[in-house]
Amino acid sequence: MAQETTVADKPDIRITTEVKPKDPASAETRSADIVIENCNLSYGDNHVLHDISMDIEDRRVTAFIGPSGCGKSTLLRCLNRMNDLIDNVHVTGTISVKGLDIYAPTTDVIEVRRRVGMVFQKSNPFPKSIYENVVYGLRIAGINDKAILDEACEKSLRGAALWDEVKDRLDESGLGLSGGQMQRLCIARAIAVEPEIILMDEPCSALDPIATLKVEELIYSLKEKFTIVIVTHNLQQAARVSDRTAFFWLGRLVEYAHTPDMFTKPHDKLTEDYITGRFG
Repeated sequence: MAQETTVADKPDIRITTEVKPKDPASAETRSADIVIENCNLSYGDNHVLHDISMDIEDRRVTAFIGPSGCGKSTLLRCLNRMNDLIDNVHVTGTISVKGLDIYAPTTDVIEVRRRVGMVFQKSNPFPKSIYENVVYGLRIAGINDKAILDEACEKSLRGAALWDEVKDRLDESGLGLSGGQMQRLCIARAIAVEPEIILMDEPCSALDPIATLKVEELIYSLKEKFTIVIVTHNLQQAARVSDRTAFFWLGRLVEYAHTPDMFTKPHDKLTEDYITGRFG
């Protein structure tokens, strides 16, 4: 099913985005990159996540949907232990990434965050050149060989579909790019350290329709190499880019299914009400 969007300041431009059909391979049994078992999270006395259990498949796009405050971004941040940075947070249950229990006492948190990259809602390039933005993680890891950095920069910018737009101005500030370009620069920075999983917290919420389309196409192509988990309020975006969708309500996982099934024949009445716009 195709959907047309008119660009507000250019009414003569119309973008058609195709809702992705069910991936034929998605019916196959896939290995789980992330296994969440009985995950609970509390901020002090505020119990936010309640007994979340789900498997996230290898090299698939999984979307988390639900109304504001339902816990989807909180769960996303559990997957690379970003919630550790918040005072008085308490997590129970098990979260495994590629077989590694990321909350085990012996687990290196820095290594977890290298393996699980993150792209935030608001693009956050550093006040550095485009080149230095991309290779920042590699420099932090102690890599300073120019040939290696040059190769990684080009490879990552190509992977983020940005190379052709910036290859002649790598020494210019990343802050001088457009909003959509800055978000793709942040994606290039995330993939430069070769993570296994990429988390995206509403990566298109601040972008115009044209930039959103480019990022969505990028997400769809990146799943050939990476497992991607995306939080989005945009149900049409979830339908377009994801293979599986999880619906959350008041900190609980209500339904988790292949995306075409979720949007055409949800099993839970609450899911149906949310998808059809009766609330949220």
